[in-house]
This record gives sequence, C-alpha cells and structure tokens, in this order.
Amino acid sequence: MTLDEVEELTRLAMRRLASSVTVVSSRDDEARFAMTATSVTSVSLEPPSLLVCVNKITQLYAMLLAKQPFAVNILGREQQEIANVCAGDKQGEARFSVGVWDTHPDGPPILLGAQANLICDTDAFLDYGSHGIFIGRIIDIMIGDDLHPLIYVDGEYTGISD
Repeated sequence: MTLDEVEELTRLAMRRLASSVTVVSSRDDEARFAMTATSVTSVSLEPPSLLVCVNKITQLYAMLLAKQPFAVNILGREQQEIANVCAGDKQGEARFSVGVWDTHPDGPPILLGAQANLICDTDAFLDYGSHGIFIGRIIDIMIGDDLHPLIYVDGEYTGISD
C-alpha cells in the first residue's frame, strides 16, 4: 500500500471513530483562544490527566506550548453552534461571541453550561507530525447538570438518544 493510500484509508477509518466534541480554551495577557477538538482522551487518574492533540498551525498551540493553563470544555448537544464557531467559522475573540463564557481563577476561559469543564496545567508535551500532543494535569473540574453530549462521527454532529 502506498503512503497516499494509507493516509486516505486512515482518514476514512478515523471518521468512524465517534468522539465527544470539546472546545479547548486558553489565554495569555492579551487575548483568549479557543479551538474545537475531538482528539481529547483520559490518560490517568493517578495523577488525574488527559491528552489533547493540537495542530501546530493554530494559535492555541502556542498557548499550550508556553504552558498557559487551559480548559477542556465538553459540549452538549445544544452547543453545536459553539463547536462550529470554534472550528473555524470565526477567528480570535469572535469565537467567544457564542455561548456564555467566564474566566476560571487559574486563567483559562470556561464555557458555562458545558457538560463539564476540566482545567489543566500542561504536564508533558510530545511533538509529532503536524500536531503537538499535550498531557494536561487536571487541577479543577466543574460538572454540568445535563448529560446529553455532542458527538462527532463521519463528519456529522449527533447525540445519544434518550
């Protein structure tokens, strides 16, 4: 199999991997940054941690590389518009024009009404291909009341049926 064939089949296979939709957010002294991400997964409970993959071309990549605290905001079904806005419909501060955002005491922007908000400090980093793989040590968590996650599979948003 050629490299092009492997890349195309990988793309097709990964479209079948259903994932919760999150918005990863951070800030520096001058601006806030947010990016929709489905490459987020739990790493360990000891210490509590998660893994986030971030494309090197994003502004958020530089924030995480500089070890700015970040939040993983797990979206609910009704927050699809936020996912779209943070996936590229808008840029910079305009990404915070949809949804209700606040600032966590440790610094990162948090989405109010999310399924959960996990506040992290960057604990480890691996440079791999087009992405940076960040391990975030979870330092605080807020859990929402609703349990209706937004899911992304085969290029479409969906949810879990009641």
